[in-house]
Amino acid sequence: MKFFVIRHGETSWNADGRFQGQMDVELNVKGLEQAELLAKRLAGHKFEAIITSPLARAEATAKKIAELSDYNDFIVDEGFTEINHGDWEGRLADEIAREWTETLVDWHTKPETVKMPGDRGESLEDVKERAVKAADAIAKRYTGDVLLVSHDAVIKVLLCHWLGAPLSSFWRFQVSNCSITVVEAVPGKGFRMLLMGDAAHIGSAFDRPEQKGL
Repeated sequence: MKFFVIRHGETSWNADGRFQGQMDVELNVKGLEQAELLAKRLAGHKFEAIITSPLARAEATAKKIAELSDYNDFIVDEGFTEINHGDWEGRLADEIAREWTETLVDWHTKPETVKMPGDRGESLEDVKERAVKAADAIAKRYTGDVLLVSHDAVIKVLLCHWLGAPLSSFWRFQVSNCSITVVEAVPGKGFRMLLMGDAAHIGSAFDRPEQKGL
């Protein structure tokens, strides 16, 4: 089976460089346009299932794709919810750099060591535990192509897992809004990557601007 892994379209917080985490921010105008272009790219493709995070920005992206795709099941799965950024949620990257200087440096250099500040903050290991469990359940249930719409941190953690890379490799992947990554489960051999972060359908074939609120 193959996972077609999609990061949701852009939100105003993405554009502003604000950490979103599990705050339920909707797509902005550009994000809706990105989702429509992505839907056209995938139009008519047969998916056994479309799986989405319950957050509005992911679910809206998934529904745009569903409008033009051929699919059987549409499933909302909390296992694919974005990392909880704890006290960083809703804060600009520049604010965090001033107030949590060392923690932000650690997050960008050794992310596997960081648990987000605050009572609800998660670590990458926390995300891995729930996201891998959810992905494994899907892989056991379906044999054909599955579309998964999720978030930056979740996708990077899954890629580390699928490719046998440590969580310290988290920042080696760049996943832009509404990009397509395809991984295939090969019986007896694990997963292999067929496509990584393709965003040509939204006019970003080679240009990958870095977002600050990640």
